[in-house]
Amino acid sequence: MGALAWASVPLYDWFCRVTGYGGTTSVSETESDTILDQTILVRFDASLARDMPWEFRPMTQSMEIRLGETGLVFYEAYNPTDEPIAGTASYNVAPFDAGLYFSKIECFCFQQQILEPGQRVEMPVTFYVDPALIDDPEANGTPAITLSYTFHVTDIPEEYAALSGATN
Repeated sequence: MGALAWASVPLYDWFCRVTGYGGTTSVSETESDTILDQTILVRFDASLARDMPWEFRPMTQSMEIRLGETGLVFYEAYNPTDEPIAGTASYNVAPFDAGLYFSKIECFCFQQQILEPGQRVEMPVTFYVDPALIDDPEANGTPAITLSYTFHVTDIPEEYAALSGATN
């Protein structure tokens, strides 16, 4: 029972990534090799966990993109405090059926972010919507996909804290 409980979190995470369940996106190392004329609206959303003091927003509210076409969008984060703050972004897409077809090539959400006091950064997301979406009877006809991020405070890595004198 203990081993099953221990393995359940990584297995659930793997299941969500493979199936797109719960709006989990796919990750791709390359761009799509097929681009269709059919377009879809992609909207961008940003929020913060209750204890996260940053300011965080998408720099573009939405974009129309062809299925399979590579898109690039930026999010902006700002640390208005007087101490370094580390953050990690969780993400999903809505509607959930589209999660399997939303592929990120590069994303700030793949790594922890550390912002110094007063630092403002632009963070890129490179993505495409897989043309296979049109072959899925449950996802085909989706007029828009919303990509949402929520930033959460995380502990500053010990090696970073030692170098900067941070105590988070």
